[in-house]
Amino acid sequence: MKKVFQMMTMVLFLTLSLSVPAFAYQYMTAAEVKQNMAEKTPMTLVDIQVEDEFNQHHIIGAKATYAYPVKSEADRSKMTPVITPLLSNNDLAVVVCPRGGGGAKRAYDLLVKSGVAEDRVYILKKGQAEWPYPELLDAAH
Repeated sequence: MKKVFQMMTMVLFLTLSLSVPAFAYQYMTAAEVKQNMAEKTPMTLVDIQVEDEFNQHHIIGAKATYAYPVKSEADRSKMTPVITPLLSNNDLAVVVCPRGGGGAKRAYDLLVKSGVAEDRVYILKKGQAEWPYPELLDAAH
C-alpha cells in the first residue's frame, strides 16, 4: 500500500510539474520585427488571430493559424502546420496575438513543448493591436 501511495504521489508531482510552464516569455517589439523583416532574418510570424481579424489586418508574410485563444485541443491542433516546419528550420518564431496576452503565452508554451527551441520563440509585444507600421500590413484577403 505504501508503494502505491508513493507511486501515486510521484505521478501527481510529475503531472503538476509538466503542466505548469516554467518559461520566462521572450518578447520582440514591433520595431525589432520590422528590422528583422528588412534584414531578411529567417523568421516565422505565427499569427493566432481568429480568421475575421486576420483577414482585416495582419503583418505581411504572417502564417495564419486561426488558433486563438489556444485553449482547446482543436485550437492547439491548428498550430501544427506552423510547428512542423519550425522543427526542421532555424527560423525565429514570433507569436502574433490580438493583444500579446494569454493566447500568445499559450501559443508560446505549445511551440516550446512541441520541440521548438525556446531561444527562438518570441511574442510580439502588445500584439497586432499595437502594430505601428501600416505599410507592413496585408489586408487583401
